[in-house]
Amino acid sequence: MPIAGQGMLLTSMDIAHEDEADFNRWYDREHIAERVAIDGFVEARRYVALDANPKYLGLYSTERFEVLSSDAYRTALANQTEWSKRNIAKFKNMIRGVARITLSRGQGRGAVLGLIRIRPAAGHEDTLRAGLSAGLDPLSLDGIVSMHLLENDPTLSKPLTDPPGITSPGASDWFVLIDGTGAEAVKAALAGRFESAIAAAGAELIAAGTYALLWDLAKADLNKPDVEQADLRG
Repeated sequence: MPIAGQGMLLTSMDIAHEDEADFNRWYDREHIAERVAIDGFVEARRYVALDANPKYLGLYSTERFEVLSSDAYRTALANQTEWSKRNIAKFKNMIRGVARITLSRGQGRGAVLGLIRIRPAAGHEDTLRAGLSAGLDPLSLDGIVSMHLLENDPTLSKPLTDPPGITSPGASDWFVLIDGTGAEAVKAALAGRFESAIAAAGAELIAAGTYALLWDLAKADLNKPDVEQADLRG
């Protein structure tokens, strides 16, 4: 499959302007590598909004969906660093989806990501999945390299900032991801492509928007030694 693995953790949030420098430093220097290092995690990607809300988006893929309820992941959540605690406490408008990757077509990742958030109608999931599947065809669209469907697990999907005992209204949401080579191609793919399938299944379109890739980190990238220029001269 274009996305490595079978599980996906999706997190998205806003952060106050005065806290962004520390937030981005934490994400880039600690958090991404820390999460990718967990047993069963495969890679992580960071995005910033072009035309979407919340502003920041992170995608973390896992070998199997069960990794997202594993002892290794639970231990990481229960033992956040002080830097992590400080930043997590400042998240605003957080979305956290623990999802199965149920469809993934095409190859590779693009510089721009389209994201559609859908709230299924209970009992009509099969109809919605079939309708969305018909539109998940990257080969028919110029500038689109891969397309994916994520289905949240409602028990595991809960923002870290929610009080205990609170069930997020978006815990059962699904996400369509569209990987493309540029913003215009992704916007064209988003425009009207899935509305009829969503309506036919009695589902609700919650949001749609575009994000630019900041960077990504794979498990294979961890702990590689730095290479000095002198080493490249032979």
